[in-house]
Amino acid sequence: MNPIEFFIIKCICVYLSGIGFGLIVNLPHKALNIAGFNALLGWLVYYVIINTWGGLGSSNFFGGLCIGVTSVIIARWKKMPSILFDVPGLVPLVPGGQAYNTIKSFAMGNYQAAFSYLSEVIWIAGSIALGFIVAELVNKIRIKVKRDLKKLKRSRKSKI
Repeated sequence: MNPIEFFIIKCICVYLSGIGFGLIVNLPHKALNIAGFNALLGWLVYYVIINTWGGLGSSNFFGGLCIGVTSVIIARWKKMPSILFDVPGLVPLVPGGQAYNTIKSFAMGNYQAAFSYLSEVIWIAGSIALGFIVAELVNKIRIKVKRDLKKLKRSRKSKI
């Protein structure tokens, strides 16, 4: 299979995973398509970073940051809560495979491998959470700057 075809198939699957999870959690139908694109956008950021210069932590951080920022923008645009776009967007980044291997290794008595997988799960989950925290911080700063610029414009108009 051609690498470009394989990449396109991955993108389609990521998009469908966002939509599928949106259906599972009973997302409004008008939000499904955008939730799928949000998942795809976050995964593309993750994919580019992990294949160029980053490791698991930085790629998941920037993927979570991208999902968090775009969710707020989309939520304002669609006049819906941002959590509707956050949760399906995170599905491709969730370390499900590592969590499965952690439990499997614990069950089979291979504690060294289990703790290795567990540290990966904690690292990835922490990176995603930190990305969301920074996304909220970026949003709060953006709102404050916008409000301060409006005040500045009003004060300049009143002086004229």
